[in-house]
Amino acid sequence: MSNTEKRHHDPEKARHRRRQVLDAAAACFGRSGFHGASMAEISKAAGMSAGHIYNYFDSKDAIIAAFVEENVERVSALIRGFELTDDPLQALLDEVPRAVRDDLKPETWILPLEITAEASRNPKIAAVARDADRRTRILLRTILKTGRARHGLSVDDALLDARMNVMITMFQGLPVRAVHNPDMDPDMLTESFRLALRALLFS
Repeated sequence: MSNTEKRHHDPEKARHRRRQVLDAAAACFGRSGFHGASMAEISKAAGMSAGHIYNYFDSKDAIIAAFVEENVERVSALIRGFELTDDPLQALLDEVPRAVRDDLKPETWILPLEITAEASRNPKIAAVARDADRRTRILLRTILKTGRARHGLSVDDALLDARMNVMITMFQGLPVRAVHNPDMDPDMLTESFRLALRALLFS
């Protein structure tokens, strides 16, 4: 149970209100940027007073931290799903078409880019983002080690770290490419991703 839920008599209502705030903040951050979006703008979009929002989030930093945690939960669930398959490496490879297409959608990448930009200058957000990355990498490392062992491939820690960082860089960098080159062919891009990922996973 979160601290917010503990502070409220009705945890379900608190979760609903938090969701309202997060949805409103995502729209405002996407439209105005993190610093351009005021708490007043967020409260108006959420349909509640700024004072009411502070019952659920202490600051805009806390709102961003909640977005980061949601993404950790989403990615962690996806990775754990791979672990349940007969071939985790192939499951990762099969996920490429969906992942590439999702990462090319502005509604998918606007918020992560805002968070990354904020982390580059805000030590509190940087700490949150780095902790989230660390937890996600722990799960991904386990999947890679398990999958590569099943294929009789090296599970050397240094090699796994390098492969994992390159894979993450590929997907995290895709939104940046989408900003600079929005006319990329999704099908050709997907095929190139599959070729690169296959080499990283199976060699």
